[in-house]
Amino acid sequence: MNRLSFTSRLTPKWPVLRAFAVMLWVMMASATALAQSPNSGLSPVMERPPAPDFQLTNLDGELVSLSDFKGKVVVVNFWATWCPPCRAEMPSMQRAWQALQDQDVMMLAIHVGGNEDKIWSFVGDYELDFPILIDPDSAVADAWPMKGLPSTFVVDPQGRIAYRAIGGREWDDADILAPIFALRDPITEP
Repeated sequence: MNRLSFTSRLTPKWPVLRAFAVMLWVMMASATALAQSPNSGLSPVMERPPAPDFQLTNLDGELVSLSDFKGKVVVVNFWATWCPPCRAEMPSMQRAWQALQDQDVMMLAIHVGGNEDKIWSFVGDYELDFPILIDPDSAVADAWPMKGLPSTFVVDPQGRIAYRAIGGREWDDADILAPIFALRDPITEP
């Protein structure tokens, strides 16, 4: 076999291998983050940078912006249907939503990429009723300081990132909910 024919056979496989490598890297980063802190709570973001605003479509086709919730605490979760730690944390996010929604705290789950039909199926299977937004080209996810999926950020009433969590959590845990609720109290603000 000459060199030209060997190379020409491999060329079509490179895009597939590259896509597989990226997917494997995301899954390993997510699993590593979960293994390092399976439920270690929230990490404070000391400098509290402004949260990047976005405008995305929800599953009902309505536009939703982060700035729509200025003055409220907002939990922003980035996830994907194909991400095992994302799937594992969704039932606890639903339970947390039950506690948050009547306490003047908003939760927005942003699906990164993907097929809308799969998202609808996933939401139905897990019986989720908190707002799900779709980031089809990952442009919003790229604007946030993510290190893997799932990544969750808690935005304070002034629109700044106050806490983050990389990897899955049990979102209805009292130790996770307490700092979220505390952000509503102006006395705790720096």
